[in-house]
Amino acid sequence: MINNFKVGDYVEWKAEGARAQGSILKKVVTPLQFETQTVHASQKDPQYFIKPITSGIIVVKKASALKPIDEKAGMAAKRAVKALKKGLKKPPIR
Repeated sequence: MINNFKVGDYVEWKAEGARAQGSILKKVVTPLQFETQTVHASQKDPQYFIKPITSGIIVVKKASALKPIDEKAGMAAKRAVKALKKGLKKPPIR
């Protein structure tokens, strides 16, 4: 099943043996050039610009590679990354 995501949705995907999380920035439905790669997007097979929570480096992913997560989980991950970057202990999950 391919999900139809909208801007602001939190999603996760497999990235180098782990799960990465981020939020949707833009839906792409036409082919375009992004950095060094060609994005082969279409109306039937859209792709999404995503800002990962950890790195902040924009990535492009197919809808089939993405799994929706709820906003609460996305915000908790964002707070945990912020705390780790400041050198603090990981905040407790409630």
